[in-house]
Amino acid sequence: MTSVLVVAAAMMIPTAAQAQNSDASVSDQLRAAMDMIQRQQEQIDRQAAELQALRLRFDRSVAMAPQAGETSSDPQSGPPSVPVIAAAQGSAPGQPGTPASVQQAPIPLERVGQAPEDLDRPIELAVLESRGSVVTRKNQLTGEFQLDYARADRNRAVFRGIELVEAVLVGVFDINESRQDVVTASAGLRYGLTDRLEIGARLPFISRSDTSIVAPISGSTNNDAAATIDSSVDAQNFGDLELTARYQLIDGRNGSPFVIANLQGVLPTGTDPFAIPRDELGRAVRASTGAGFYGIAPSVTAILPSDPVVLFGTLGYTFNIGKDVDTRIPPVRISYVDPGDAISGSAGIGISFNQRTSINLGYAHTWAFGTRTRTSLLEPTPQQPGEIETTSRDLQIGRLLFGVTYRLTNRTSFNWSVEVGATEDATDLRTVLRLPLVLLTGN
Repeated sequence: MTSVLVVAAAMMIPTAAQAQNSDASVSDQLRAAMDMIQRQQEQIDRQAAELQALRLRFDRSVAMAPQAGETSSDPQSGPPSVPVIAAAQGSAPGQPGTPASVQQAPIPLERVGQAPEDLDRPIELAVLESRGSVVTRKNQLTGEFQLDYARADRNRAVFRGIELVEAVLVGVFDINESRQDVVTASAGLRYGLTDRLEIGARLPFISRSDTSIVAPISGSTNNDAAATIDSSVDAQNFGDLELTARYQLIDGRNGSPFVIANLQGVLPTGTDPFAIPRDELGRAVRASTGAGFYGIAPSVTAILPSDPVVLFGTLGYTFNIGKDVDTRIPPVRISYVDPGDAISGSAGIGISFNQRTSINLGYAHTWAFGTRTRTSLLEPTPQQPGEIETTSRDLQIGRLLFGVTYRLTNRTSFNWSVEVGATEDATDLRTVLRLPLVLLTGN
């Protein structure tokens, strides 16, 4: 019996020791788990602070980012938003109780497809022609070919006779029909002296055909054919030289518009309408290809990008400089002509379909003041012994604008615009094809 108790006691001693060892192991594991949880909590707190700092950096970089088409020159501004987002993804804590609570590698963000090479090309508006873009960058030389066609057609009824009472006319009705077709091919250059200042020149070659027919209404005379007067002339020659200077006042940062000051000068290099030969009745035997006067036209252009549209507007004033002329158009002699000045403005919208294609819609209006002319009779009369001065009526010239711009390559683009006359004084139709080509890229 004694031996049995000894054996039992010997068997119980290891069991108690094992129990003590098991309790110690659970306690150590629990302590280790608590330490791990504490370290993970500290790591989550650090990551949350880093994420908040990254968010603040990202907000500052967005607020200081340059507008479209510009790049930041500040080396301290940091990388673009893609690395910031990737870092934020990598350091963001996951939901509690999920494996995402452990820091994961950042997920890279990649651009799908390939951006066009001309992604940073400046804004172009077909309907504004050479004033429809921001200033050429420094040392950049741009050549420009332009082809345009204009058509003006006028039909008026002219009465020659006596009005007895209202709506009772005795005399002859004539139909005055005039048509003018003008095709102009021009070449120009624009060069950037600085990133804000640009100069340019443009010389046109004009082919012009003018037709004027005064014919009686059929049956109103005994010989309609003999009473018809047909005065048709044409000409092909160089037109007036245009010199331009443009300065960018505001560069469009922080949501502000691009504002460009323009100055255009016109030199009368085309054939003078007062110097062309005339017949004994004073009718021109050849059309003119120039205005015959010097002109200066300051203007301001504003372009406001608001992706995917662009708002634009222009406001300008044209000074035409009068001159002495000595032209005889029987029965008068013209001694002085001062073309009226003009106020012009336009506004519209450009809509971009993609990085290469956009359309423009707008309206332009010009108020041209009357022309002042001094004339005298070739054979003076008691009623008009000397010179008299007359002023013609003002002209209201309104046009509806439509244009398309397509960037062919990173150096050239295709611009096509159409103008439709909206008032009686406006040209009926004008369409322009313009191809600017970057010859020297500059900076």
